[in-house]
Amino acid sequence: MLSLFGQKSFSPKKATPRKASSLSNLASLDISERAQEFGLDYGSASLKLNGAEFKFEDGAWQSESGVGGVPHKEMIKLKKENTRIIEENNMLKLKIDILLDMLAETTAEGQLLEQERDEALKTKKKR
Repeated sequence: MLSLFGQKSFSPKKATPRKASSLSNLASLDISERAQEFGLDYGSASLKLNGAEFKFEDGAWQSESGVGGVPHKEMIKLKKENTRIIEENNMLKLKIDILLDMLAETTAEGQLLEQERDEALKTKKKR
């Protein structure tokens, strides 16, 4: 059959059959072995900007050098410890207030008992 320009119609040659997709046994490894073999465990990303070091952890960039040279992790630890100490201090203040109330109540009861005793002695002497 002739085409518009007088040439035969287009008919490409058939392609040769493809070889097996992979002869390597690496594709049959489980995920942990494959990650170890191919180096897929990169660790956390880090960068240094103007002397400050940052590390990408838990979905956020965190300063490694921190404020005043204190690492960010240590800063978080110190803040938690500070919060715990403040709460403990508040608890101790509350206990002191309760003990002072108990002391005041006991002192007042003691004074009432002394007054009652003194009045009883006065009435006994009058008889």
